[in-house]
Amino acid sequence: MKLTDKTKSIVHHILLYGPPKSGKTKLVGTLASKYKLIWFDLESGYKTLLQLPKESQENIELISLPDTPSFPVAIQTCLQVIKGTKTKICEAHGVNTCALCLKTQGAFTAVELNACDPSDTIVVFDSSTQLTASSICFVNKGQPVEYKMQTDDWGNVGKLNEAFYSHVQNAPFNIIVIAHDIDLAKKENDPKHVVPSAGSRNFSRNFAKFFDDVIYCEVKNGRHIAASSTLYSGGILTGSRTGIALENDKSGAVNLLDLFDPDRPKEEKLETPGSSSISALERIRANLHSAKGK
Repeated sequence: MKLTDKTKSIVHHILLYGPPKSGKTKLVGTLASKYKLIWFDLESGYKTLLQLPKESQENIELISLPDTPSFPVAIQTCLQVIKGTKTKICEAHGVNTCALCLKTQGAFTAVELNACDPSDTIVVFDSSTQLTASSICFVNKGQPVEYKMQTDDWGNVGKLNEAFYSHVQNAPFNIIVIAHDIDLAKKENDPKHVVPSAGSRNFSRNFAKFFDDVIYCEVKNGRHIAASSTLYSGGILTGSRTGIALENDKSGAVNLLDLFDPDRPKEEKLETPGSSSISALERIRANLHSAKGK
């Protein structure tokens, strides 16, 4: 097949990362104004989503995976659902076809990701950092708290992560994975090398290969920034196979709809943490000018 005969895919696999409290969850949540979101919550981050309008909250199917060191359910359930086949996850424990909840007639959420329509549904995993923590606890199950991981242990964690993200890379549905950041610089004076966190240093270094777009979020000059081009910063890993540079939007209304529908009219842009701050400043300026004119 010639490249010119290849049909452009409408499916997007996005990795969005940054430091804590940099607006990651809310930025992804704003997509619920246009899309249905199937949100796998591994670290109880849903509270941020409660800031969204009620109509957006209605578009989010929340699946809580109460992952803990003694109950590393996240990696087990995520490895099952990412294959795209039919699953039935209990609301109490986040377990697929939970025997206890079947016995007690507990509530379940049916999920079949391969049946998702890319034109109206996005699957979200929040976060890769917690998923790796779950993998570590799963591999070290039965070990004492003070146990120091060995090379083989890290290898097994890498295999679990590789299995999950290989499915992400080839999934026929939209996916956004949220992650925290890590600086791989070894010494204090070394140039920074910020990448998404996903386990070992080596895995984190190559983690971005599974995704079409890698977006970095940060708070800069009093604004929430989302950057996606390879030229954003020499010390921060970003990139987009779609060629979109989110950081070039000077309106302050940057949101992820630009990636899913780059041709949409600009007036459809949603209010984001950054744009809401700018809107507030504009209202203050307008009031001041109005007061001076009286």
